[in-house]
Amino acid sequence: MKKNRKRILILAIIVLAVGVIVWKSAQPVTITVSVVTVERADITATVSNTRAGTVDACQRAGLSAALGGNIASLPVSEGDRVTKGQVLLELWSKDLRAELLRAERDVVASNGKAEEACVRAEVAQREAVRLQRLLKQNLSSEEETDRAAGDAQALAAGCGAAMDLVKVSEARILIAKEAVERSVLRAPFDGVIAEINGELGEFVTPSPVGIATPPTIDLIDNSCLYISAPIDEVDAPAVQAGMPAMVTMDAFPDRKFTGFVRRVAPYVLQVEKQARTVEVEVEIDDPGKSVLLPGYSADVEVILSVRENVLSVPTQAVMENRRVFVLDEAQGILEERQIETGVSNWEQTEILSGLDAGELVVLSVDRAGVEDGAIAARE
Repeated sequence: MKKNRKRILILAIIVLAVGVIVWKSAQPVTITVSVVTVERADITATVSNTRAGTVDACQRAGLSAALGGNIASLPVSEGDRVTKGQVLLELWSKDLRAELLRAERDVVASNGKAEEACVRAEVAQREAVRLQRLLKQNLSSEEETDRAAGDAQALAAGCGAAMDLVKVSEARILIAKEAVERSVLRAPFDGVIAEINGELGEFVTPSPVGIATPPTIDLIDNSCLYISAPIDEVDAPAVQAGMPAMVTMDAFPDRKFTGFVRRVAPYVLQVEKQARTVEVEVEIDDPGKSVLLPGYSADVEVILSVRENVLSVPTQAVMENRRVFVLDEAQGILEERQIETGVSNWEQTEILSGLDAGELVVLSVDRAGVEDGAIAARE
């Protein structure tokens, strides 16, 4: 009898356990979701580049001397800040300076000869005039007077020729000075020496036509920096020169730099036929741009418009076909809602209709079980 009761008790426990399991499995599962409250905020409409751009200097020049020769003076080093017109490099040029000295002495000699010729011409002219007066008084022969007039004209022409030779000599000085100047490399603008390819005493040559050789000095004006980045052809018509922009960089993940669109390319790039883009240049005008270096990778967001105090939700909450999930906490269920959106960016989207301030919108839309009518609770 006791054994039968024991068996009946065990059986009852098993049936009860199975019943509990069946009952629990029949109950709807409550999922937890991440939510955010619909609230008012300022939203900036932007367009972004499709691929990372590169920071570059508005002025950058690879400089080499116009002549070939040995480096006689190299008064700058990499990293030096230089001013426009400052000497960066001088080639050995004693031969050119000797030519300049000879040209200067030629001018002195030419001036002396010209002065002599012009004095002779002046004396001859006075003599011709005197003989003209004497001829009128029958005190001089006509032949002698004509000869004096001819000599005066010839010597006057000689004076003019001598003066022209002086000008030729002076032009030779200019040529010699230019030759000396071509042996000196000067900074064409204020900037920083980025790289020097050459040492004191080395022989350097300018790049031949059609042959790319490293410049002797790479000069960068880092007071003006810009980013050249591709914008999708669909977004490009909305971008115009002068629009404000924000620049972000991997090198400074917690900072944004201000700038403006300085140029929109007048053509579409077809590097990839399925992803055609338009190149946009954004100049950085941020006061903190001194920390930036040409060559950094950068992303740009061109600001198209700003909407103030509008209903907004995080952009990640908006699904295809402008749908969102709303959590009704009172009933503990999810509701799929169709909405109408306005301006948007990577972070926020403007809500024109379909949502009210204070409602809870689901962020974790990809979580398993998130669907219309699901029982849910916030995390």
